[in-house]
Amino acid sequence: MRAIWTVIENIADTDATVLIRGESGVGKDLVARAIHAASSRRHGPFVKVNCAAIPLGLLESEFFGHEKGAFTGAHRRKHGQFEYANQGTIYLDELAELPLALQAKLLHVLQDFQFSRVGGHQLLEVDTRVIAATNRDLEDAMARGEFREDLYYRLNVVEIKVPPLRERREEIPALASRFLARFNSQYRRQKQLMPETLALLTEYSWLGNVRELENVIRRLVVLGDGEQAIEALVTRGRNGHNGHNGHCSAPQATVVEGGLREVGRRGAREAERKALLEVLDCVSWNRAEAARILKVSYKTLLTKVSEYGLTPPLRR
Repeated sequence: MRAIWTVIENIADTDATVLIRGESGVGKDLVARAIHAASSRRHGPFVKVNCAAIPLGLLESEFFGHEKGAFTGAHRRKHGQFEYANQGTIYLDELAELPLALQAKLLHVLQDFQFSRVGGHQLLEVDTRVIAATNRDLEDAMARGEFREDLYYRLNVVEIKVPPLRERREEIPALASRFLARFNSQYRRQKQLMPETLALLTEYSWLGNVRELENVIRRLVVLGDGEQAIEALVTRGRNGHNGHNGHCSAPQATVVEGGLREVGRRGAREAERKALLEVLDCVSWNRAEAARILKVSYKTLLTKVSEYGLTPPLRR
């Protein structure tokens, strides 16, 4: 991470486009915010756009805005996120989830930072720095025709790879102590990390990375059985339920062949619920990745998760 900070210091005061890569939960958002905070744009806006959380039909309007009457329901002019990020930084999270049509328009915007609102003709100019992030294998996505090669090279001026937490275990004690101090203050507790508990935390493989560690420390602080929960977590990891290599047994082939709708037809609600849960656990509750595997939209996945009352392992 010191090496990453050196890169941030070197590029902060440039306008070079940055591509941040790493697994879900490693801290890509923090790297993006650190670049903005260290740059000359730090007094300007930092606008985060989660590309996987916006319905497909609204993506272009969300990015570039729309004029009144551009489509049904467009009752007034709306500014897009690129306009809001003028004089600042726009952070495109989960960039690989963008459809190809919008990738093409984004490429043109990145070339000259000019665009028109949906339904408009006026050419707008913005001065913003672009930072993108993904947990997907972009090279594989390009090979499958799901991500534009020209956009990849336009974005990948500076690439920062954030390693998973299991590859930087020496940071776990410091991170755990930082989270403990924050949650003790937030919840007015005085919990402490016993040496044996810290040893268990360092041993665990953390497929959910820093975000998972943060949630575990929060549980340690707010619950009376926090230490026992950590022991159970590590025990499950030792028994192979956590998957130390970060992979799982191809849910696409075994459980969700043909997509989520086909599973629902074959096995009704219980089979659908089990398929959802297996895939979500398999990808450490990365909902965008789960939606891709299950061949449904992100919105449909969220609806199904809510419908079946599914929760991540820690909440269970």
